[in-house]
Amino acid sequence: MDLGLKGKKVIMNGGARGIGLEILKILTSEGADIAFFSRDQAKIDAALAELAGNPGTAHGDAFDMTNNIEGYVAWLTGAVEKLGGCDIFINMASVSGAGATQDWQKCLDVDIMAAVKGIETLTPALEASGAGSIIVMSSTAAVETFIMPQAYNAIKAALITYASQLSQALAPKGIRVNTVSPGPIEFKGGSWDMIQGAMPDFYNGIKAQIPMGRLGAPDEVARAVVFIASPASCYTTGVNLVIDGGFTKRVQF
Repeated sequence: MDLGLKGKKVIMNGGARGIGLEILKILTSEGADIAFFSRDQAKIDAALAELAGNPGTAHGDAFDMTNNIEGYVAWLTGAVEKLGGCDIFINMASVSGAGATQDWQKCLDVDIMAAVKGIETLTPALEASGAGSIIVMSSTAAVETFIMPQAYNAIKAALITYASQLSQALAPKGIRVNTVSPGPIEFKGGSWDMIQGAMPDFYNGIKAQIPMGRLGAPDEVARAVVFIASPASCYTTGVNLVIDGGFTKRVQF
C-alpha cells in the first residue's frame, strides 16, 4: 500500500530510540523528511546512522526541553523553516525514559506542555499543509489502573482527552488528531528491559497478564503510528488506538 508519505514533512519531539526510532525508520524509508531531537547527542548520531541511505532526509538535534519551553518553541519554528513546512507532528516527548513517572512537575512540563506548545506552534503550518496530521503518544497506563497512583498515568490520561477535543476543533482546518496508546513495549536499554533485570518477578507477572504471551516490540507500534498519521488514513480522527497485545481488560464501545 502506498501511504502517500513521499515528500511529507514530519516534526517529532524525542524519538532517537525505541518506538520513536522505528517511526523514523519507516517514515524516511517511505520518503518523508523529518526533524527530531533527543537529549543525548550519541543517540542522535546513532539514529542518523541507521537512517542514512533512506529516501527521506533526517535532521536530528541534541536538545533538552526541560525547563526550556521558549527554546522548545524556537526549535519547532526552526524545524518548520528547515523542512519548508510541516504536514505531520508526532508528540513523543515524555519523562518515562528518565524514570520521572512520579514527578508531577516534570510530567506537566514535558508530557503535557510538549504537546500543547507543539500543537499551538505548528497549527499554522499544519493548516497550510491541507492534510495536517497530529499523533499524540499516550499509554495504556492512562486507560486502566496500573502499578500505583502516579503523575505519569494521570498526565497520559489528560493527553487523550486533550487530543480528542483537538480533533473536533482542528478538523475544520483540515488537521487530523489521533492518539496512540502502547502497552508494555520492550527494547534493549528501555524501561521494561531494565525492569526485567531489576524486578524479574514483576516483569514476569506483567508478561503473564498479556494474552499474546509477550511484551510488544517497538516496530509493532511504529507501523500503526505511521499508518494512522499518513494520508492513507485520511478519514481517521479523534481515535485513541490501543496497541497492547490484549493487555488491557476494559470494554470500550
